[in-house]
Amino acid sequence: MSGTSITIIVLCVFVLAAGTLIRSWMKTPYGDLDLRAALLLKFIKVAGIELFKEGETPGESRKTRNESSLLRGRGIRLEAVRNIEIPGPGGIIPLRIYIPRTGPTLPVIVYYHGGGWFTGTLDTHDAICRSLARKTGAVLVAVDFRLAPEHVFPAAVEDAYAALVWVEQNCRTFQGDGTRIVVAGDSSGGNLAAAISILARDAGGPPIRCQALIYPVTDISRMETPSYRHYTRGYYLTKRYMELFRSMYVPDRAQWKDPRVSPLLAGDLRNLPPAIIITAEFDILRDDGEAYAARLAESNVPVVHRRYEGLIHGFMGMDRIFPQSHEAISYIGDELKKYLTGIEGNIE
Repeated sequence: MSGTSITIIVLCVFVLAAGTLIRSWMKTPYGDLDLRAALLLKFIKVAGIELFKEGETPGESRKTRNESSLLRGRGIRLEAVRNIEIPGPGGIIPLRIYIPRTGPTLPVIVYYHGGGWFTGTLDTHDAICRSLARKTGAVLVAVDFRLAPEHVFPAAVEDAYAALVWVEQNCRTFQGDGTRIVVAGDSSGGNLAAAISILARDAGGPPIRCQALIYPVTDISRMETPSYRHYTRGYYLTKRYMELFRSMYVPDRAQWKDPRVSPLLAGDLRNLPPAIIITAEFDILRDDGEAYAARLAESNVPVVHRRYEGLIHGFMGMDRIFPQSHEAISYIGDELKKYLTGIEGNIE
């Protein structure tokens, strides 16, 4: 047997062995992980990467997480991007305005970033915001609300609502149409978007055309759903992290059932804006989002929901790893367009 033949046989054996090993990483008691998710989780485990390390202060953890490239996608070019500051109930609120194109007045998306209410910045979610603005043709306004533990609940909610009101009153200055506003957010930002939709309804605030909730937190009062039990640890976002985030953001246990922080527990969900809800199969927050979708539907609120099989929390911000991120952006964009057309021209 020639040397070349032996080399080919060795390579084939290696490939088969590697394939078998990787397939074993994909297998879980609850189904199969996406190949990329399995590889990422294995890398996180081997590298000892943690969202919040034991012994770290919130400030140290925030700095490490905000500087990490893991959750940063590839930004795309837009017509204009502006950083501004507006007055808020607790001081200045930084905003970043993404304008996809010049021309007629455009609809507006008000976006709240994720990060457990204690981390995340305009920069960490820049790529998602750019992609949503490009896909929808809407102006997107990202909100840099106050963070815990320096600013506990309801500081983030107050900033989020103040930004929404400011957008409605001032959107003409950046090509926006105040009659076509949607709110959106991921994870804890999805929690804020849901809470703001309820607040705006109850306070007679700015009319919201739609709410786009990306793997949102909807109930912090109990962390005992099947997805919490199944994915307690080892699937990127863990129950320990969620308990830490809750303790920083809402240290007063008596407030855990407040609808502004647990919108799933709101007594009345009728007459809320139509909802687009994204969940991931291997995410402890999966059941939060899906329970909220079910309650909205029961309350006769139009809702569409899509679960991304095999994926983990945060996948939409990892477009360098997960191609499904682009598909999810396209899905949200297409659904949002249904609510953003018809006034002062089409958004296309």
